[in-house]
Amino acid sequence: PSRMRTGSVPARFPRSLHAAPHTTFMAFRGTFDHTLDAKNRLTVPSRFRAQLSDGIVLAKGVEPCVAIWTPAAYDAHTAAALDGRNPLSPEARELSRYFSANAIDTELDAAGRVMVPAFLMEHGGLSRDVVVTGAGDCAEVWARDAWSAYNEGLSARIPDIAAGLDRPA
Repeated sequence: PSRMRTGSVPARFPRSLHAAPHTTFMAFRGTFDHTLDAKNRLTVPSRFRAQLSDGIVLAKGVEPCVAIWTPAAYDAHTAAALDGRNPLSPEARELSRYFSANAIDTELDAAGRVMVPAFLMEHGGLSRDVVVTGAGDCAEVWARDAWSAYNEGLSARIPDIAAGLDRPA
């Protein structure tokens, strides 16, 4: 059902760009081809299972994908997005609503699988053939053809993105 193409053992890194201070997360790295079963269950790559053993948050990604977070990392991510915003502002309320309504708390089953609900399947355009990609403080599930197209475009944009990064003083 799954074939690893690339990847490495998840490594600890000191504070994600989205994490609260003094928080350490495991990095999700690699790209793995997988197949969803008839019940829309994803077998999570074995390299990621230990860090997801205390629970999972499945959430809509900003791009058309499904993000897989640890609960602590998702909380830190949403807190960072809302940090400094007036909690009564329309934007803060919309962001909070988006993060809460479009995510579910779940767990891996005994076989290391997680069921992807219909609303997330639809958001990601997922069908049988998917790719699980590491994205730093979360993993993402993409339709295989959508990931291929996105990754090809990303690879073409990287030189310009890298050239535009601010250099440390």
